[in-house]
Amino acid sequence: MNSHNKTFCPPVAQHISLTVLLCLVYMTGLLLNGFSLWVFIFRMSKWNSGTVLQFNLAISDLLASPATPLMAAYFVNGNNWEFGTFLCELKIALVSAHFYGSIVFLTLISVHRYVVVVHFKRSSPFKRKAFVKKLCFVVWLFLLSGAIVYAILLPVTNEDGHKQCLSIHQSKLTSAYFIINFVLFTLGFLVPFITAAVCYSCLARSVIKVNVNSMHGQTIKSKSLKMIGLCLVIFGLCFFPLNVTRTVAVIIKKYYPEHCQLLLHTETAYYFSYVLAGINCCLDPLIYFFGSHNFNKAFRGSVRMVKRHQEKDNKTESETSYSTNRNAIYTISTGAVL
Repeated sequence: MNSHNKTFCPPVAQHISLTVLLCLVYMTGLLLNGFSLWVFIFRMSKWNSGTVLQFNLAISDLLASPATPLMAAYFVNGNNWEFGTFLCELKIALVSAHFYGSIVFLTLISVHRYVVVVHFKRSSPFKRKAFVKKLCFVVWLFLLSGAIVYAILLPVTNEDGHKQCLSIHQSKLTSAYFIINFVLFTLGFLVPFITAAVCYSCLARSVIKVNVNSMHGQTIKSKSLKMIGLCLVIFGLCFFPLNVTRTVAVIIKKYYPEHCQLLLHTETAYYFSYVLAGINCCLDPLIYFFGSHNFNKAFRGSVRMVKRHQEKDNKTESETSYSTNRNAIYTISTGAVL
């Protein structure tokens, strides 16, 4: 009994700033990616293989939005899950498909960009829209299957009166978390990151050699370098801290469970790295902007259209107000004459 009390580490409530940042980041991502999907669907008539990959990335970025209110309520409630088993499984599935869907599609976009720019004279399946559509379908099957498996393997548990969902404090699931984490860290992050880094390194060396004397060469070089930098920022800022802090947490929980304060600090760092990872939802639309001329053109056209509608509405309101004031003045003056 004394040994159990020594190693048991109860969950503690997180600071309210975590909930505020979580809602702010994912709400911004929801608006940006929702608008991006609207541009893809309603404003772009011509799609190529790159557009298909970007569209699927936008979908994966939106998957975290339904889970965000549940997580916010979970934090506000003192890390106590009161939404039942099904919603816990749904949250795990959505979060898993979101993060690793974003990583996979970012990696595929990097491979596609490398093939299109560096090997622009060679034929490749990545240049065919039909092949990329089939590839995306297979990726979604893999992501959703894995997400469902994780949701089943990580049920809600009761830890000293606290119901826990996807928490490091679930002592009965320590081994499951340990194994799943290293599968996700290796196959879900490390392999895609190395692939993307190699592709962008080759792309950067190729882009530097582009003739910048021509306007077309300057455009390709500028956009490609910005895209390289942005993707590396997303991997380094958003996904690296999340995977590293989670790995540290499962190692502490499995091998050093008596270090309770260290585990609690690591848990807090993990949750803030989760918020950092959500910033990728806000940055990914920039990839569409830099990586697709058609999206860039459609996006600018959509913004101009929205501005025209606002100006038209303001003009209509102004004319209505002027007409109302004129009628009021006429009525008053008529009354005075009478």
